[in-house]
Order: sequence, then structure tokens, then C-alpha cells
Amino acid sequence: MPTLLICSATDDLSDLHAVFREEAARRMPELQVRLWPDLPDPDDVEAVAGWYPPAGVIERLPNLRLISSIAAGVDHVLGAARAHPLVPVCRIVDPALAAGMAEYVLWAVLYYHRALDQALQQQVQRVWKIPPQKPAHQAHVGLMGLGALGSHLAGVLRGQGFTVSGWSRSVHHIDGVSTYAGDDALHAFLQAPDIVVCLLPLTDATRKLLGRDVFAAMKPGAALVHCGRGEHLVEEDLLMALERQHLRGAVLDVFAQEPLPASNALWSHPRVVVTPHMASSAQPEVIVGQILDNVQRVRSGQPVLNGVDRGLGY
Repeated sequence: MPTLLICSATDDLSDLHAVFREEAARRMPELQVRLWPDLPDPDDVEAVAGWYPPAGVIERLPNLRLISSIAAGVDHVLGAARAHPLVPVCRIVDPALAAGMAEYVLWAVLYYHRALDQALQQQVQRVWKIPPQKPAHQAHVGLMGLGALGSHLAGVLRGQGFTVSGWSRSVHHIDGVSTYAGDDALHAFLQAPDIVVCLLPLTDATRKLLGRDVFAAMKPGAALVHCGRGEHLVEEDLLMALERQHLRGAVLDVFAQEPLPASNALWSHPRVVVTPHMASSAQPEVIVGQILDNVQRVRSGQPVLNGVDRGLGY
């Protein structure tokens, strides 16, 4: 029986599986939806939707016709997708993602702008002292990545009064935002922001970009907010920059290994905030609808929606 396999080595997708089953029963009753590790006959699986698929699963499916992420990013499925170079890879596009990301980043920016990091450190020491406060226009936020999420966020931060600049691989023009483009402009961009926010996609060019050189180029006392991709960050270099007091702190939502191992030093660092990849996520109804739409499209020979260029990684 034609099967859509839902799978993840890191997350419990049982709730999403229930939504898939209900919607598939209504729209595509001939399609069974199975949740890993309940694997049917591998020959029956025509589509996989997942997040960090378990090792070896996708490679075992000879009749696969669609590989879909259940999120906006696809780096967590591209490795396994190499076993099927001609199978389309898709991602989820949810307009609400931009709003959710803006909420998260605005909270993180305010965490540093309003000196809540200092207030929490003082609480541990039982110190009553008002940290210095300044108006939003005196705080500079730099955005690494000016795609749909970054461009939306730039407008939100500008609306709150912050000074905003942005850097990306290609040239962008955003009203009221100073923009930089290309490798040669990266260090110039990094010198001014009090808070640097990473929203970049993961590519060969951006992998391990958040490392020693970037941290050294950042303004002394600046903070990092990282909600791009875990593989952007060189954790050892961040810890060194914090130890040397060059960086004020970091809010981290994504990690090269997820879940973040309990032994990882980031958990206990007093100037690091760890959140469990929660900055923004697509709604289950959107995920299910788009993936089932693409199952129908590959069956009818139509191009998939939100397809990914494997070479670019997005």
C-alpha cells in the first residue's frame, strides 16, 4: 500500500503523525501514513517527511519519490537524500514563521538591550542595582541573513526604534537599513552592532562561519543571537570569546547536535541562554497540507512546491 513515512531520530512526531493520518484519510484514503519505527515494506514507501531522519532509513527505500523536511530548513535531510539524487527535496513555507521568528528575536534583543542578562546575574548575587538603560535608537542590531525572515525582522526592529543593519551573500535594499553584501563586507558589517543576529541558511560558505574571525571582528561587548543553523557555530570559539570577555553573551536556539548533549558546556555557562530549537516553527496544518499537496504533485508529474536546490542548500 502506498506509504508516507514520518520519521525523526531526535523528536517525538506522534502528534504530527496524528494530523497526517486524519488529513490523509480525508484527502488520499489510499495513502497510509506510518510513524518510524513502524516501518512497512520499504518498497511501499513513496514519500518521507521528517526531521533528522534515523540513519539508514531513507537509503533503504527503493521507490522513494519525495523527501520533505517538516520545517523551513532542509540541511537535516540533505545528507540522507544523497542516496536518491533525482528525488525532489522540499521544505515548508509558512507565512507565520516570520512572525514567530520576529517574536523570538525581539525577545532576545530586549534581553540584552534592557540588561536583563545583568539583572539575572545580580539576582544570583542578591545585588539590587539598576543596570544602565538607553533608548532603542542607541542600540544597533545587525542581521546576518536578509531573506524572507531577515527582511521581515528588519522591519519589526525598525518599528521598535532600533538601529538596524544587515549582511547577506547577495545585495539587498531595505528602507532604513544599512546593508552589506559579500565576504569582503562582512568584517565592516560586524564592527558596529551591539547585538548580532544570525538567520543565515546553511551552505558550504556559511558552515562554521560563526567562529574565531567573526567573533574577533564583532564590537567588544556585543552579544550573539543565533537562530540560523547549528552548523554555523564553532562552539569552542564562542566559549573562548566569552571567556576572554570579548563577547557579552549569547542566546542560542540551534546546535550542530540536537538534542544538545547534557555534557555540553553551553548548558551551564552563566552568559549563555540555551533554548530547544523553538524560535519559530510551522503549524501542523500547514506542514501536513503542503506535504500531501506535493505527494499528489509527484504522482501527477507536476513540479513540487517549495523545492530545494541541493547545491545551494535552500
